[in-house]
Amino acid sequence: MNLSPRQLAAVLCLWSVLFLLPFGRAAELPIVIGALYAVAACVRDPARLRGAQYRLAFLAFAAYWLPELVSAFDSVAPRKSWTEVATDLRYLPFAVFTVDALVLAAARRQLAWWSALLLLFWIVDALAQSAFGVGFGGALESDRVSGIFGDDNLKLGPVLAVLAPITILVALDRYGRAFALAIWALAALAVLLAGARGGWISFAVVTLALLWRVAASPQRFVGGLLLAGVAAAAAIGTSYQLSERFAARVDRTLAAFDGTRGGLETALAYRASIWQTALDMSLAHPWNGVGVRAFRHDYLDHAAVDDQWLALNPGQGAFHAHHWVLEVASETGAFGLACWVALWLVLWRHWRALAREQRHGVAAYSIALLAMLFPLNTHFAFYSSFWSNLYFWLLLVWIAQLPPARERLP
Repeated sequence: MNLSPRQLAAVLCLWSVLFLLPFGRAAELPIVIGALYAVAACVRDPARLRGAQYRLAFLAFAAYWLPELVSAFDSVAPRKSWTEVATDLRYLPFAVFTVDALVLAAARRQLAWWSALLLLFWIVDALAQSAFGVGFGGALESDRVSGIFGDDNLKLGPVLAVLAPITILVALDRYGRAFALAIWALAALAVLLAGARGGWISFAVVTLALLWRVAASPQRFVGGLLLAGVAAAAAIGTSYQLSERFAARVDRTLAAFDGTRGGLETALAYRASIWQTALDMSLAHPWNGVGVRAFRHDYLDHAAVDDQWLALNPGQGAFHAHHWVLEVASETGAFGLACWVALWLVLWRHWRALAREQRHGVAAYSIALLAMLFPLNTHFAFYSSFWSNLYFWLLLVWIAQLPPARERLP
C-alpha cells in the first residue's frame, strides 16, 4: 500500500528525531511539530483518542511524568524541577502523533527502512573516521571514535548499540542471515571503537537477544553464542593492536580486576562514588526524591569527603546518577520507581499477549529498549532532553506497533 503525502510527511517527522539526535537540541523540532499537529487534530476530533494504543501511550507518559511532578513540590532545586515538569508535557501530544503516524503497516515499514539506512550510514562514517581520522562529524581528536556526533559529543557508542537491532533485523528480513551478520560485525566494530564501556555492554545485550530470537533451539543459541564470542574476541584483539586509543580504554577497564577500590573506580570512571552518593540521596529522600534534575544541587550534601567528583567539579560534584534506577530513586523516590516498574509490568503483559508474528513486528524496538534499560550498566540521564527523546521515540514506536490500530492521517 502506498502512503499519501501526509502519511509520508508524518513518518519523515518521526524519522527526523533520529536524524537530528547528533545535533544537540535540534531533535526537539520534529517532536514539537508532531505535538502541535496532534493538538490541532485532537481539537478537531477528540474521539480519535479512543483505543488501546492511545491508552497505553498515555500510561507510558504518566509513568514518566507523574514522578517528576510529585518530586517537584519539595525539590531542592524547585525552578529546575518545575521547568522540567513543564517542558516534558510535550511528550503527551507527541505520543498521540506517533500512534497516528504509524497506524498503517506501510508507515511502520518505511520508518524501519529509513532508520536502518541512517544507522548504517552512522556505522560506515564511524569506521571511516577511525581509518582516515576524519568523518562527517569532523576530525578524530579524542581517545574515542565519535562519528557523526562529533568530538565534543561522545555519545555514538551507547546510541548506536541501542539502535543496532533496527538495522540488523531489517537486514535480516530483507537480505537474509549472511547480510545481517555482516551488519552486526560492522556495528560491533563501530561500537568497540567508540570506546564507551556502557555501549559495549548494551551491544552485548543486543547480541544475546538477537541470538535468542533467531536461534531455533538451545543448541543453535549456544553455537551462535560461541561464534559471536570468537568474532568479538577477534575484533577486540585486532582493535587492541591497531588502535592505541582503544587499547587504552581496554587497559582502563581491566583495572577493575586488580582487587583495589582505586582500580574499580578507574575502570568505572569514578561512577562507584556517584552510585553511593545517589543511594544515600535516595535513603535521605525516600518518598519523592530530591526533585527531578536536582541531583547535582544536592550532591554536596551526600558525597563522601574523598569523592573524586568534588575535585573534578569543585563546588558541585556529579551532574546525574549515571544509572537509571538510581536516577529515578534519588530524584523521584519510591513513588517514581513504583511508576516505572508498573509501566514495564503492563508492557510485559501486552508483549506476552502478542502472537509470534506480532512479536516479530516489535522485536527491534523491544531489544533496543531492553538494551537501553539493562540495569547492570551505566546510563545517560533519562530525565534529560537527549536520552528522554530517544527513550520516548523507541517506546512510542513500540506501542504504535501493537494491535488494534485505526487509520489516521488520510
